Amino acid sequence: MADQEAYPLTLKGELTNPPARGWWLIKWLLIIPHLVVLCFLVIAAAVVWVIAFFAILFTEKYPKSLFDFMVGVMRWCWRVSFYSYSALGTDKYPPFTLKPVADYPAELDVVYPEKLSRGLVLVKWWLLAIPHYAVVAALTSGGAFAWQQTEKMRFEGLGLLSVLVIIAAFVLLFTGKYHADIFRLVMGINRWAYRVGAYVALMTDKYPPFRLWD
Repeated sequence: MADQEAYPLTLKGELTNPPARGWWLIKWLLIIPHLVVLCFLVIAAAVVWVIAFFAILFTEKYPKSLFDFMVGVMRWCWRVSFYSYSALGTDKYPPFTLKPVADYPAELDVVYPEKLSRGLVLVKWWLLAIPHYAVVAALTSGGAFAWQQTEKMRFEGLGLLSVLVIIAAFVLLFTGKYHADIFRLVMGINRWAYRVGAYVALMTDKYPPFRLWD
């Protein structure tokens, strides 16, 4: 069945058993070099998005070199996220590279599309993605998203992803274990968010599924 076909984005994360009990307390400091690099990469990715938009609009093609760069930026983001506070899945420090690294426990890839729709490129990144924006905001940002929409609303809570990672962090701190079901949910939320990211980044015309699992 069509809805059972694999989505063109693959996101993987292998849980280190177990991550160190308290190492997550200082990961905010350890990821600073990555955040500096990612700041520039994200700016470059925004420029690539604009170029890709017009390339698809006129040629129905996403330039392969630009596509590979965008995948690399997403891959880098995912490795840092998996290492730090979007998963806390490993203590292995993320590599400084856009390329795949076979022995790193977190990996991301997107299948290159041979042809993309001119019509969809005009609407998929805003109009068609609105339902997913709402779901991903609720899952990852929670009350923070609501606060940003209006000054009258106060910060009322965290997104489900943050709550799950916080629970996992404290369970890990006191027991030395990362609960498998929590990890599965954390991976599912991240997978949903990155699928939407690839769709909005114009890297596929296939609409993201409304599910956490593969």
